[in-house]
Amino acid sequence: MPAFLWAQDPAVLQKIRDEGLNHSQVMDIAFQLTEVSGPRLTVSPGYNRASNYSVEQMKKWGLTNVRRDVWGDFGKGWELKKSYAAMTAPWYKPLMVFPKAWTEGTNGLEKSSVILIDARDSAELVNRYKGKLKGKILIMDHPTNFTPKEGSDMTRWTDAQLDSMANIQLTAPNTAAMNARRRRFFNPEFMRVRRMSALLNEMAKNERAVAILSSSARNNEGTIFVQGGGSYKVADPANFLDLATSAEDFDMILRLVKHNIPVEIEADVATRFYTDDTKGYNVIGEIKGTDPKLKDEVVMLGGHLDSWQGATGATDNAAGSAVMMEAVRILKTLGIQPRRTIRIALWNGEEQGIFGSREYVKKTFGDRATMQLKQPAHQNFDVYFNLDNGSGRIRGIYLQENEAARNILSQWMSPFKDLGATTMTISNTGGTDHLSFDAVGLPGFQFIQDDIEYETRTHHSNMDSYDHLVPDDLKQAATIVAGMVYQAAMSDQKVPRKELPKAQAQRSFF
Repeated sequence: MPAFLWAQDPAVLQKIRDEGLNHSQVMDIAFQLTEVSGPRLTVSPGYNRASNYSVEQMKKWGLTNVRRDVWGDFGKGWELKKSYAAMTAPWYKPLMVFPKAWTEGTNGLEKSSVILIDARDSAELVNRYKGKLKGKILIMDHPTNFTPKEGSDMTRWTDAQLDSMANIQLTAPNTAAMNARRRRFFNPEFMRVRRMSALLNEMAKNERAVAILSSSARNNEGTIFVQGGGSYKVADPANFLDLATSAEDFDMILRLVKHNIPVEIEADVATRFYTDDTKGYNVIGEIKGTDPKLKDEVVMLGGHLDSWQGATGATDNAAGSAVMMEAVRILKTLGIQPRRTIRIALWNGEEQGIFGSREYVKKTFGDRATMQLKQPAHQNFDVYFNLDNGSGRIRGIYLQENEAARNILSQWMSPFKDLGATTMTISNTGGTDHLSFDAVGLPGFQFIQDDIEYETRTHHSNMDSYDHLVPDDLKQAATIVAGMVYQAAMSDQKVPRKELPKAQAQRSFF
C-alpha cells in the first residue's frame, strides 16, 4: 500500500506522470467500454454493460459513493439485431448499410424493387406516389455529388494554429453572422426537403413500403455516418426503416433508376426496442476529500459514456470516459488523499441533447431555466473538466470566456508543457457536457485536443472503433487530467467564476 500523499507537491506530479505514462491501463479500460460492451446507445443493452463495468471497476479501485445515478426519463431503448442488404438486379452487389437508430426492421427477408421519388413539393409527392409505395425501397432524387478528396484525415494542431487560438480576444457577439447562419440552416429549400422527408416517411409507413435509402457526400471510402432515425419517446410508434448507405452505392443506384434500369434489392433487418426501463443513468463515483475545511467542496471530471450505433463509440466518447476513469485510477493507485472531494461522472444521453449532465446539474446545483440555485452545493463547487473531442492528445483548455480563470489554469497546466499542453484560449467550444455547468455559472471547461481524424472519419460513423484510438495520446491526456484534478483538489483557492448568467430557458446547447 503506497504512503498517503497529502501535499500539493512537484514530486506528486512526477509520480502522476510516471503512473500515467509508464503504467497506464487506459487502453484496457477503452477495450472494455468498446469491444466488450458494444455500441452504447442511450438506455440500450450496450450502455448498460458499459455503465455496469464502470461502476464495478471504480469500486475495485476504492472510490466511494459509486453508482448508476438516475437523471430522469429518456424513452425507448433500441438495438440492432441483424442487418443485411444487397442489390440483386441488374447484377449482384452487397450493400454497406446501417439502419438509423429507433427505426423498425423488415418483415424477414424482403425482395423489393427500387422506386425513385422525385417531387418538387408535398402536394406533388402525394399526387404522384400515393398508393404506389407498398413493398418498395425508396430513393429520393438527391445525389450526394461525392468527389474524392486530397490529403490525410489525420491532423494535429500546428504551433501557428495554437498561437492564433491563444491570441483570440473577446468581442461582442456578431449577431449578423449568427443570423446568417440561422438563415442558411432554415432556408426555404432546407425546410421544403425536411417537410417532404417527414411526409414521405409517413406515407411509406402507412403503405407498408420496405425501407428508404439515404446518404450524403461524407459517406465515402468505406465510412458511413449514421445517427438517429426519429423519435425515441415511449408513446411514439417505431420509425420507418431508414438505411444509411455509402455515397458510392447510393449514387450508383440513383443513376441506374434514373436511366430506367430496374433495380432490385433484398434486405433483412431486425431491430429490437426496450421499454422495461426507460430511465437514463449516469455513472458517479468519488474520492472523498480529507481537509475538514474543504472536504465538502467538489472538483469534477467527466465525459459522456453513451454513443451512436454505427460502431463501438471509441473516439466518441469511450476515449474521454476511459481517460477520466484512468485519471481517478492513477490518483487512487498513488494513495492521494485530496483536500477537496473529487467526483467523476460518466454522462448518459449526451448525444440526444446533453441530457444526463444537464439534469444532474439541475438537481444538484441549480436550474438554468430559472437560475434557482441549490445551496450550499452551488457555492461549494470548484471546477469541472470535460473530455469529448476524440482520441487526440490534450493541447490546452478552452477558457469558455472566463478570463479570470486563465492564471490558475495556466499554473496547473505548466508542468505538462513538455507533453504539448500549452494553450489557453478565451474561446468557447460547444456541443458537450461542460456547457451544463457553465449555464448555471459554474466553471466548466473542455480541453483542446488534436483532431486526429475525428471530424473527418470517426465522429458518429461506422469507423468509430477501438483501432482508431491513439494509445500514447490517451496516456498523455489521462496524465494531464489527473495532474489538473489533483492540483485543483489541493489548491488553497477555487477556480474564479464568471458573472452569474441570466435564466436560459430557450438557450440551445448545440
